[in-house]
Amino acid sequence: MIGLHPFAVALVSFTVAGHPAPSLSPVEELIHDPSQRVGPARRATGLAMTTLVLAALLTFALTTLFSMAGVGAALILIPVFLAFGIELQTAMATALLLNAVGMSIASITFVRKGLVEWRLVVPMLVLAVGLSPLGVWAAHGMDRSLLLWLFVGFLVFAAAMMVLYQPKPRATRASLAATLALGLPVGGAAGFIGGLLGVGGGNIIVPALVASGLEPKRASASAAFVVIFASISGFLAHVQVARIDATLLGVTALATMAGAALGARLATEHLSAAQLKRAIALVLIAVAVKTAWDLLWP
Repeated sequence: MIGLHPFAVALVSFTVAGHPAPSLSPVEELIHDPSQRVGPARRATGLAMTTLVLAALLTFALTTLFSMAGVGAALILIPVFLAFGIELQTAMATALLLNAVGMSIASITFVRKGLVEWRLVVPMLVLAVGLSPLGVWAAHGMDRSLLLWLFVGFLVFAAAMMVLYQPKPRATRASLAATLALGLPVGGAAGFIGGLLGVGGGNIIVPALVASGLEPKRASASAAFVVIFASISGFLAHVQVARIDATLLGVTALATMAGAALGARLATEHLSAAQLKRAIALVLIAVAVKTAWDLLWP
């Protein structure tokens, strides 16, 4: 029988804070009632309806938030899935596939608005997609604690990029050669790290593209398109050793599609970049601190 990861329980409690109820929440019921916990037999028969509804609601909210920044929500969905007893590799595979679905929906809006920088996206795809399976291969041989520590580091890095990175506006864009010189290695690094940690790598790509001279909205839109294929590549590698719950994937995929469509619309029409970055950073830091706490004092 697989118990809940303490950090994951705290994450879900943090996410739904402000909505008290007289009875135990679905996640708390999983803690106090062993018969409700997700184990191998539980996976075989499917997850409880309350679990599926909660997972869908969290996926919708988080995907909406992260899609506005042009990055996938995989890095925050992984601990949510851990809250339901999903094994780490399976959580990574599911989150990566949802990443691809969400960024595909968001990219429809970004492409229609003419925000994707095709001269940079196409060559970046080659390295990002090519190195993502290498990251997955490296993850399979790693200790779980080490992998989670790397995940904590990535969360802190992503939060720092959201809050501290303030690129200076440029009168003209960088040349194609200069853009590729920075973008291609970053695309490769994003693909490898995305495969290693089960994330899309958008939080690496966006700051690099802005530094190369791209306007922030164009950088987010271009990164979103790259993340689609990097996530698919990582998913195909992870799924070889993962057990996917079809029902969970179905309901969260629908929630992802709705959240990504809403997030992309808000990003192109109503987005306050500074407020959005602060909100995402707070969530990332909260998750990183709780994960590190549980690793140090299990």
